[in-house]
Amino acid sequence: MTGTAAAAASELDEASARSLRFSILISAIRCTLAYVILPFVAPFIGLAPGVGPAVGIPISLVALWANVASIRRHWNSDHRWKWPISVLNAGIIVLLVILLILDMGQLL
Repeated sequence: MTGTAAAAASELDEASARSLRFSILISAIRCTLAYVILPFVAPFIGLAPGVGPAVGIPISLVALWANVASIRRHWNSDHRWKWPISVLNAGIIVLLVILLILDMGQLL
């Protein structure tokens, strides 16, 4: 592999890693808000109990987008870890869809 090709492959690997970190970070923020901040901290600072779904739905949608983008980036770059990362992202997507459905059920 030439120096230019190696640098391009390294950049793709770094971009794929950033994409994965971002998607997991957004998912983690969503879970932290849903299970720690909103149920326990929000009442102490005067937020209404029904705020959770209104905050959770948009964050879930962003997290879903980020996880799908991560899968696409890994597959487009033909990353060597694309299968394990895709399985991880798919698991997170399933959990996010369940949370999204529960949040939508609370709003209705």
